[in-house]
Amino acid sequence: MSANRKTLFVLIGIGLAMLALGFASKPLYDTFCKVTGYGGTTRYAEDNLSEVLDRTVRVSFDANVTDLPWDFAPEQRSMTVQLGQTGLAYYKVKNNSDKPMVGTATFNVTPIKSAPYFIKTECFCFTEQRVEPGQEISMPVLYFVDPQLDDEKRLDDVTHITLSYTFFEVENPTDPQAISSVTPEGARKAPDATP
Repeated sequence: MSANRKTLFVLIGIGLAMLALGFASKPLYDTFCKVTGYGGTTRYAEDNLSEVLDRTVRVSFDANVTDLPWDFAPEQRSMTVQLGQTGLAYYKVKNNSDKPMVGTATFNVTPIKSAPYFIKTECFCFTEQRVEPGQEISMPVLYFVDPQLDDEKRLDDVTHITLSYTFFEVENPTDPQAISSVTPEGARKAPDATP
């Protein structure tokens, strides 16, 4: 095989590998962020089996909408929780359009260094939420701040954490007829929370 042909095959192989990495980069980056807390990404847990400490943190809630005719806001501006204590917050969304719309929310936590210690056990984020015209729904977030935050000297100054969500329209929903998993306003049922 000639040197030119060998070089051509090597370059084609490199190009295909780069193309494959380009397609895989978003899922890999998301997984990396969820595991490490990088970029303000929180962790998930099935349960909160943490010890509750005396140290408290004030958690503030923020809401934003991008390109959706929705009102979206936290039902409470902030709450104070002890490290390890389960907190339950609600966000409210209302579809102001004349057609059903599907949206999905992304989130982040600031300060970024606190993100690995902010753990959600129930959340509406990253799932498609279908909201009918004029419908208003309430969506729960069940969370706790890991007591291990108290073990890190560099986190002694963390007394305030902000959880921020941004809703985006889903243009091609995976299941456009799916019923939202959130509860209609007035029919909310709080999950079991450990104080």
